[in-house]
Amino acid sequence: MKKSYLQWFFVLGMGVFLGACSDDKTVDPGTEPVVDTESRYVVASTPIGSAGVADYLLTTSDLSQGTISTVGKGIEQDGSYRYYITHKNKFFSLLYGQGNPGAVTTYALDEKGELVKTSDFQSETVQVFATAGDDVLIIKVPRSGNESSSWFRINADQSKIVAEGQENIVKLAGNGERAHFTGATQVGDKVFAPYMSIKGAAPDVFGTAYPDSSWIAVFSYPAMKLEKVIKDNRTSFIGSYFNNGLAVDENGDAYGFSPASASNSGAATSKKPSAFVRIKKGTTEFDQSYFFNVQEKSGGYHIANQTYLSKGKVLLYMYGTVNTATGNKRLAIADLYNQTFTWVTGAPEAIASSSASYNNNTVSADGKTVYVGINTDAGSWVYGVDIASATAKQGLKVEGGAITAIVKVK
Repeated sequence: MKKSYLQWFFVLGMGVFLGACSDDKTVDPGTEPVVDTESRYVVASTPIGSAGVADYLLTTSDLSQGTISTVGKGIEQDGSYRYYITHKNKFFSLLYGQGNPGAVTTYALDEKGELVKTSDFQSETVQVFATAGDDVLIIKVPRSGNESSSWFRINADQSKIVAEGQENIVKLAGNGERAHFTGATQVGDKVFAPYMSIKGAAPDVFGTAYPDSSWIAVFSYPAMKLEKVIKDNRTSFIGSYFNNGLAVDENGDAYGFSPASASNSGAATSKKPSAFVRIKKGTTEFDQSYFFNVQEKSGGYHIANQTYLSKGKVLLYMYGTVNTATGNKRLAIADLYNQTFTWVTGAPEAIASSSASYNNNTVSADGKTVYVGINTDAGSWVYGVDIASATAKQGLKVEGGAITAIVKVK
C-alpha cells in the first residue's frame, strides 16, 4: 500500500493508460506561468485505466484554478505503489515493493520550478515513514513470519541510509501477538511509534484479541533505542495500517486518534469509541484529563484519517457509514482544543478516493485553506477547504488520472 489512498481503495480499478512518459524532468503543464519558484505543489496522479500503472508527478504553483493533465506530461514513477514525503527542500518518492526491495528516488526544484531527479537508490520496502531530525526515518514491519521490524535513517542532505537497526515486535507486544507499527512521529528528542496488536497468522493476519487498547512505543532519537511502551484503554489502537494516527501541535503536545476499527475473524470488535487522546509535551504518558470522543460529537461516525492544520485544527476524513469503519469518506474540521466537530460543506457527497491525508504541508501560506485532491466518477479536482468556515470550493482540475497525493516542495 502507498498512502491512505491505497488503504481505502486498494481494489479501485486503475484505467487505460492515457499518458506518455517523459524523461526524468517534468514537462510544465503549460496552463500557467511559474509564479513562485521558491515553492511548488507536486500533484501525483495515477492514469485511469489498467491496474498496475504508476503515478505521474505534475507540478503547479496554483491549486485553486486551472487544469493539468497526465497526458504527455509529468514524471512517470517506477513501480505501482508510491508514497511521498518532503524534507529539507527535497521531495522523496518511496516505492512500496510488496515484499521486494523498494526504490527511494529524490527530487529537487530547479531554477524554473521543475522537479529534477537528484538521486535514486534501493532500500527495503517499508510501511512507515516520517521526518526526524535531518533524516527520513523508514520502518519495515513484517505482518507474519520474521519477528523483527527493521528501521533505517536516510539522511535528507545525503540521500542515503546512514544507520539501521531492528526491534523484536513479538517481544514488544508481549501478549502473544505482534506489534504492527502504524506510524512514527518525532516528539521532542524522541520518536513515538503507535502500533496495533495483530495475530500475524493466516487466515486472520490483522485480527486481534485485544481490540480496545492503545499502545505507543517510545524510542530515543537518533539511536532508536526502545525506552518504554505507554498504554491506554479508553479507545482502540492509534492510526491503522499505513495510516499514522499521531500529530504534534505547535505547543509540542501529541494528539493521537483511533478509528476504533479492530476486528477478530472478520468481525468488528472495537467497543470503545473513535476518539483522540493526548500526550503532553515533555511526558511519556497518556493525559487522563483529555479525551475527545469524535464518534459521539459526529453523531456516530468513525475517523478514517487526519491532516493536522495548525492551532489545534485538524482536517478529518470520516468513514461514511455510521457506527462502522466502512463507507465512502466524508470531510470534517475538528478543533482538538475546544473539542468541536463540523462537517465540511461544498465537497462532493460521493468521494471515490482522495489524496493522501499524511501530507500536512498543503495548507496555504496564509493558513486559511487546506487543499485536498478528490476523485469522483465525474473526474478529479483539487478542493480548497476554508478552515474557519469548513467550506470546500472546487479548484484545479486534474485530467487523465486519479489524484493520489499533493505535496508542497520549496
